[in-house]
Amino acid sequence: MATVRRIDPPRSRQIGVPAVTVAILLAAWELAVRCGLVPNFLLPSPTQVVAALATDASLLASHAGTTIVESALGLAIGVVVGFVAAVLMDRFETIYLAFDPLITISQTIPTVAIAPLLVLWFGYGLAPKVILIVLTTFFPVAVSLVAGFRSVDLDMIDLMRTMGASDLQIFWQVKLPGALDQFFSGLRISATYAIVGAVISEWLGGFSGLGVYMTRVRKSFAYDRMFAVIILISVLSLALMKAVDLLERVCMPWKRAESKK
Repeated sequence: MATVRRIDPPRSRQIGVPAVTVAILLAAWELAVRCGLVPNFLLPSPTQVVAALATDASLLASHAGTTIVESALGLAIGVVVGFVAAVLMDRFETIYLAFDPLITISQTIPTVAIAPLLVLWFGYGLAPKVILIVLTTFFPVAVSLVAGFRSVDLDMIDLMRTMGASDLQIFWQVKLPGALDQFFSGLRISATYAIVGAVISEWLGGFSGLGVYMTRVRKSFAYDRMFAVIILISVLSLALMKAVDLLERVCMPWKRAESKK
């Protein structure tokens, strides 16, 4: 049976349709607030949110710098921990059987339940925030990599062994390239968890960061500033995901070549 190749819509349509949709939603939001359908003290209009962004731009930039440092450091350590865990679980079946359920169980514990304990144990500095981010970011990387390693073609591995390749050569030449697609899928998820994890950890203790800023403006009922920081968090998460996409293009040039065919 012949396969039907899906034709992607033009780039202008891929960008234009979402942009128009967002513009319509923002216009409806603005109109609903201005017409009094929604109380302004509960839901600020988009123009008020933009004004709050402009007014607190320098303050938001200062807090965002702290959150970015925490997220980047925690994500980097989380990726390393997840990568090492995946390699060990793939190499040793006993380690896989021992730690696979434990890793899964670790993700059933709510982040907001762990954060107070980390603050109690490590104080209000950088350490508890980074640890919390590591705990939330290593799981997608580890799980996706293990799945990628185990989905590699066994015939290719057997062929490498018949050619006298060592386990290390098989890992670098077959397993790792074959698992990169799953790795970047997990990394993309971890990138979004990094920003969110940093903000949650800042809610429960800290001196600066977007989470600290959110706590302060919430107590003063400044909802326009609340929406402003939410938008900034979304922008940072999207920027981090875009950085992962760029890294994927660099590490997987063959995938980019296939997409052009």
